[in-house]
Formats: sequence, C-alpha cells, structure tokens
Amino acid sequence: MAPAAPSRIAVVTGASSGIGAATARQLAAAGYRVVLTARRKDRIEALAEEITAAGHAATAYQLDVTDRAAVDEFATAFKTIGVLVNNAGGALGADPVATGDPADWRTMYETNVIGTLNLTQALLPKLVASGDGVVVVVSSTAGHGTYEGGAGYVAAKHGSHVLAETLRLEIVGQPVRVVEIAPGMVKTDEFALTRFGGDSERAEKVYQGVAEPLSADDVAETITWAVTRPSHVNVDLLVLRPRAQASNTKIHRES
Repeated sequence: MAPAAPSRIAVVTGASSGIGAATARQLAAAGYRVVLTARRKDRIEALAEEITAAGHAATAYQLDVTDRAAVDEFATAFKTIGVLVNNAGGALGADPVATGDPADWRTMYETNVIGTLNLTQALLPKLVASGDGVVVVVSSTAGHGTYEGGAGYVAAKHGSHVLAETLRLEIVGQPVRVVEIAPGMVKTDEFALTRFGGDSERAEKVYQGVAEPLSADDVAETITWAVTRPSHVNVDLLVLRPRAQASNTKIHRES
C-alpha cells in the first residue's frame, strides 16, 4: 500500500552506496519519494537518475551529516516528511584500545552518533507534522555486544542505539515511530575496505569462508518492511544476522 501523501517523502542518509543505496531503491519502489543524501554528489545523482528511470521519484542532495549548519539548511526544504533513515556511518580500524587512533574514534562518533543526532533534531518537527512519521536508526550488532579490536566502532554504534532508545521514550504520544535496525555481518563493496584503509586482502578476510553473509538488499528489505508496518506498529529493535553468524564473535566458516 502506498504511503499517504503527507508521509510520502523519505530521506535516506549515506545513500551513495551499500545499505543506503539499496534502501533508497526499495523505499522508492514502495511508493516513497526518496531524497538521497551523501557527500559523494556524483553517486547519489546517478542513483536518483536510476530510480527515476525505473518510474519512481528521487532527488539527490549533497550533504555531510556532521555539518550542522548544512543539515539545518537542508531541513528548510521540507514542510513535512514521512521517513528519516539514519544510515550514514561506518567503521575505521580494528586496533585494540591500547593503540587505537583517537582521530578514528572521533570520526566514527561524529558520523554515527552526531550525524544521526543532527538529522533527527532538524527533521523531527517535519516528521511530527506529517502525522505519521518514522525515524529509522541503522545501528549494528556491534552496538549490542563488544568484541576485541572493535571498541571505537562498538562505542559509536552503542551511542546510536542509546539515541534511538531514548528518543522513543521522550516522544511517546507523538505520531512518530522510532525503529532501530541492527545488522550483523553484511558484505558490501565498501564497509570493510573503508575500515581497513583500502586493504582489499584484509577486508576480504572478514567474509572468508562465510557462505552467505547478509547483503545490502537484505537489510534494505528489512528496513522497508519495518517502515511500512501499520502506523500503530512500532518495530523497536530488529537484529538480523546471516545464519552462519551466531554472535559478533561466533561465526561458522567453511573450509
């Protein structure tokens, strides 16, 4: 069922690749007019053209979610929106606490937590005004359980988890649902490669022996399902992993 007119706009951050791009495609197919945001203008413009050519509605808007002035300016373009998917984020490095780079930790916190805060604060009045808004926070299973070499990313994703959980408490009674989607192992073109500074061999080892890690489409389908539940149904927290992954540290790898 297509969304009602006041709720038809869906903003997706980090839409230039991976989960964000897949989510934009699937929300557009579900009847939303998607607004694609990311720092890489060429990527989101190409995606907007692809979605439009498929007969759906999409607009690209270059945006750095950590730039609050730019986020506030972006928000002025809307009277109402129906959906905000806070997907922008990512991991940097896998060093132990003793030797982790504070700059990497700061960048992860700024992107995963402050970026989510910026967009949520700027667009929350627009979501309320729609009469049926949804805030989606794409966190991670990392935000729910730590592992060696992951403290900086775990801390950032725990921050986004707590943001979602607290927001839900604070706005109960308002016509806005707060949904957290926490994926486990997802194989995309860029996540592990970015984490390991472009080291493709090290990035590939993350998925070595895992027959079927999650795909970006798997996560996007889950996000779209949660968003399109009836307005009285809130998916507080949905954790999804590939069958081969029992926890952040227990993974079945085939020889």
